[in-house]
Amino acid sequence: MAKGVAENEAQGHALGLLIEYYKTGDLQTWDDYNVAWTGATAGNIDYINSFIEVYNDPLGYRGSYESIIQINDFDMSQKMKVLSDNAQWFEDNSPLMAEHKKENVVGVTYKVVNVAGEAGDASPSTPIGVNLPNANWIRASVGSKSVSLGNIVNASNNAGTTGRLKEFVHDEEELLLEEEYGQLADKLHTALHEVIGHASGKLNPGVGETKETLKNYASTLEEGRADLVGLYYLYNPKLQELGLVTDWEKIGKTAYDGYIRNGLMTQLIRLNLGDNVEEAHMRNRQWVSAWAFEKGKADNVIEKVTRDGKTYFNINDYAKLHDLFGELLKETQRIKSEGDYKAVEALVEGYGVKVDQDIHANVLERNKQFSSAPYTGYVNPILVPETNDAGEITKVNVEYPESFVDQMLTYSKHYSFLPEVN
Repeated sequence: MAKGVAENEAQGHALGLLIEYYKTGDLQTWDDYNVAWTGATAGNIDYINSFIEVYNDPLGYRGSYESIIQINDFDMSQKMKVLSDNAQWFEDNSPLMAEHKKENVVGVTYKVVNVAGEAGDASPSTPIGVNLPNANWIRASVGSKSVSLGNIVNASNNAGTTGRLKEFVHDEEELLLEEEYGQLADKLHTALHEVIGHASGKLNPGVGETKETLKNYASTLEEGRADLVGLYYLYNPKLQELGLVTDWEKIGKTAYDGYIRNGLMTQLIRLNLGDNVEEAHMRNRQWVSAWAFEKGKADNVIEKVTRDGKTYFNINDYAKLHDLFGELLKETQRIKSEGDYKAVEALVEGYGVKVDQDIHANVLERNKQFSSAPYTGYVNPILVPETNDAGEITKVNVEYPESFVDQMLTYSKHYSFLPEVN
């Protein structure tokens, strides 16, 4: 049915290959589909659908099913198009070793979209940005698609209160920067992460895919590498030159404050005391932050502050932190390009897995005053079609469940297809 109502021939061709893949499970068809899907960039509606991300598999092989149906946000996509248009500049001016830079960045597309519906691993807890396909050979020869889920980001930014922020910021200056520039800094970091980060760099000749060379550390290394690309360029006047910001220094400072605060403290509210960090994104935020904290100690780049029995982290030198992020970006790309398993193991296990128990206990105690959950769940719109006498859809009404609980109970009632005993 979807193939029959595709917006254009390229989209219909890709959908046909996806259907064939679901019927056969043939991996060549899967590759053909990803090439076709990546090239199908025209149209106002797009989708992500299949067994894709491997974050939930410790070995990094088994993809979780996900589905996202998205509608282009024309205004925001046009504003942010400047990033993909300048992808080669970002590649050329990155701190990577020359042999690890792409001479010709191809096929990078970026759109801000509004989500019409999500399912599988994308719901009810959703990503805020996506860059696909994951295969490096397709990225190098054909390109990639990047999207920021605009309405998801806006919902996240406008949910809850600032109480937790006020509890964990070091001082009034940090609070004011976050309140004024935080939303834009987060949007730009997501965009740079997805568009420039995942598309940057190349593997050395003869080096296999990261799931083969870096194994169980492939996902967190790639997410951390893309984060570092974003962090490196967030504190850069190029963003102001491109018209994306009015004060690049304040945007950069806000982004750095938020990243270090989250990587070393606030994300720990998701863990029980004594737990290790297991999830790939949480690991990468911790190893990036902890590595920068340790390497900057001699110059007091990031200072650990204890005040009234509470722990804070204060950035004293943003320019030096920018350089540290560049140094770590260079090393993470080297690890990926060379397939250096021992180095990635040392990086992740040394900085990204174990949690400082004193800081964790401090964070959990301070967080007890807040009732909001550490993870965010979203309600999906219910799309109800109206048809004419011929059975043709003439209109689609958008409705919503009464509550998040009502949504999940409805899903359980109508879409629980597995037997209770299996």
